[in-house]
Amino acid sequence: MTPLKKLATYYVHLLSRLGIVKFSISLAGAIILVALAIQMSVTFALTGQVSSVDLIRSVFFALIITPWAVFFMSVVVEQIEDSRQRLSKMIRKLEKMRSRDLQLTNRLKANISQLNNEIDEREKAEAARRQAISHLELEVKQRQQAQQELEEHSALLRSFIDSSPDLVYYRNEQGQFSGCNLALEQLVGRSEKQLIGLTPYDVYPEEVADKVVETDHQVFDNDEPLTYEQWLEYPDGRKAFFELRKVPFYGRNGNRLGLLGFGRDITERMRHQANIEKANRDKAQFISTLSHELRTPLNGVVGLSQMLLDTPLNDAQRKHVNTILLSATTLGNIFNDIIDLDKLDRRRFAVSMEVMDFNALVSDIETLTEMQLQAKGLGFRFEQIGPIPQSIVADPTRLRQVLWNLTHNAVKFTEHGQVALTIKAKPIAEQQVELEFVIEDTGPGIPEDQLEQIFAMYYQVEGSKSATGTGIGLSVSRQLVRAMGGDIVVSSQVGKGSCFTVRLTVDLDVIPDEAEQIDHPPLEILLVEDVELNITIAKALLEKLGHQVEVAKSGQQALAMFEPDNFDLVLLDIQLPDMTGFDIANQWQRQYSAAQMPPLVALTANVVNSKSQFQAAGMVDVIHKPINRNAVVHCFNEVFAVGEEPQAEAPVSPKQALSRSSLPILDLDLIEQFCETIGVKVLNDSVDLFKKVMPDYLQVLESNMFAKDKQGIVSEAHKIKGAAGSIGLARIQRLANKIQSPEFPAWADNVEDWIYQLSHDYPEDLKLLDKAIAEHIEQQPSD
Repeated sequence: MTPLKKLATYYVHLLSRLGIVKFSISLAGAIILVALAIQMSVTFALTGQVSSVDLIRSVFFALIITPWAVFFMSVVVEQIEDSRQRLSKMIRKLEKMRSRDLQLTNRLKANISQLNNEIDEREKAEAARRQAISHLELEVKQRQQAQQELEEHSALLRSFIDSSPDLVYYRNEQGQFSGCNLALEQLVGRSEKQLIGLTPYDVYPEEVADKVVETDHQVFDNDEPLTYEQWLEYPDGRKAFFELRKVPFYGRNGNRLGLLGFGRDITERMRHQANIEKANRDKAQFISTLSHELRTPLNGVVGLSQMLLDTPLNDAQRKHVNTILLSATTLGNIFNDIIDLDKLDRRRFAVSMEVMDFNALVSDIETLTEMQLQAKGLGFRFEQIGPIPQSIVADPTRLRQVLWNLTHNAVKFTEHGQVALTIKAKPIAEQQVELEFVIEDTGPGIPEDQLEQIFAMYYQVEGSKSATGTGIGLSVSRQLVRAMGGDIVVSSQVGKGSCFTVRLTVDLDVIPDEAEQIDHPPLEILLVEDVELNITIAKALLEKLGHQVEVAKSGQQALAMFEPDNFDLVLLDIQLPDMTGFDIANQWQRQYSAAQMPPLVALTANVVNSKSQFQAAGMVDVIHKPINRNAVVHCFNEVFAVGEEPQAEAPVSPKQALSRSSLPILDLDLIEQFCETIGVKVLNDSVDLFKKVMPDYLQVLESNMFAKDKQGIVSEAHKIKGAAGSIGLARIQRLANKIQSPEFPAWADNVEDWIYQLSHDYPEDLKLLDKAIAEHIEQQPSD
């Protein structure tokens, strides 16, 4: 079957290739050839020879057979072709079906794969769902636990708030209560549920509610916390003083919900503070009175001793008088320590810098130290190194007090050997010098671990019987030196002695020669003094200088005796039995014009930190008691300057005093320049603006001081310094500069005093400024 099949396929292929005509001719030719071959083979085999007839017969036979063969083959081929075509169609259909089957199979496979993926995803989703359910169950459990803890914390917080003695409450933007604690319920006599929705006017008396609502509005308008104090009343009528603080509070989205309020009962604290202030006032009054009462006889002893030393005395008498003077001076320094101790305790400590005779100070300290050492039979070595200045700018009372404390301690604690006092002066600028005072002794010495502790208040060196004491002197001395811009250091070896070194940088100045200072005619002086010893000393000293003195022993007697034309000068004691020197000066100023009044000079035994209070009362200068010759001559030279006419200058003596001072209250040159350049109206407007803003500046400055905010103090003082300097308030500018300079020595110890002095002095300085501007206007030529 296979060869026949291949033959049939070959025929069909040949027929298709040659076509019917060529195929028929080719087939006929093939048949003829086959017939000839067969005929000739058979004939030759039978007869042994082949004739032409046989050839023709074969050709003829082939020609007859050929059509039938062609027809037969054509029919066969046609059928075969039809079959082939049908088969081809069937094959194509099968191929199409197979292709569709493949597509369907692929699609089925894809669907199965997708189904498998979906099944996997569903399985994963199911696992995730089960896990999510597990997590959700855990979260629900945690939330329940958190809710329980939150409720417990809320209950604890509520218990804590309710147990607090302070008021806690909150109100919404409409001013209605939204909640409170137990303390507020007790204050207003209502429960929290009753309070919710009520306004302050529904709860408090009207005057209290006005203040509450006003402060609420301030919190809402400024959107910042507010603290104030207010009296509130309990239902039983009991009143309490509360410190209240209100702060705005906000929701999560940042919108303001209302305010939170807190209140603390400070009634007891205020009472305690009032008691402390009263005790401080009583103590200050007691110390002031005691100091005055003790200084009065002491001044008499000092003055009379100095007067006796100026008289002819034998050696024994001079020694006794020197001992009296030394004892009185020692007591005076002890009084100074006690007074300074009180001022340190009340934070009202300050120094008063002025021109002083440095050589006289050194001579006094040398003399007093040598006298003490002679009494104990000890040696004394005194040495000066460098060009010692004649006069310096310092606080003479404080500096003498410090050096006396140190030399007195050296003498007291030295039993054998000597005490050495060395004074060194090292120029550091044209008008500035660094002073170094070295006090060495051969006493028991101080252990190294206690060298700094000896400067603590009331500290006593342990293990040394001789080196004991209250410790007031050293503690106060260090404070004094640091206030003047210096410091005290100590070195010591146990058994070999101690060395205290005082370093101080001072400015140089010039004190005119005494002979030039007294070049003015004798004066008619009214001395207002109630202590007989002080009268004796002062009168003797003034008469020795060539002046005539009349005495009034009380304020009423002074008022009765006083006639402006009868006196060239009044020495006015500040503390009299019936009135103060300020009262007397004030009454005279109301009674007489400035042109009629002679110069008034204050007499006081107290330490003066600023002369502004005396100048504001119309006094041109202050003399400290006990009165000494140098102080009187220096004061008279200031008041009655050589070559000037007092009567012509009397109306403007305060201005003259300010102009002559090395540290003026006003910058008169700047004021004159401003008046000439920018005009008086602009300057007055600037002064008015300063008067308006200065209280606010001081309020902020004092609050920063109370809060110990150094940066705030510096910032506010800087504003005051610029504002004061711009209108010529020189003293206020200097004070503000000190306040804004924490790097100054002992700044922390003195800044509160500077702030106090600033707030105390600026109103009087403004009055002087107004007067200076008015005088400038009067001096201008009229149009």
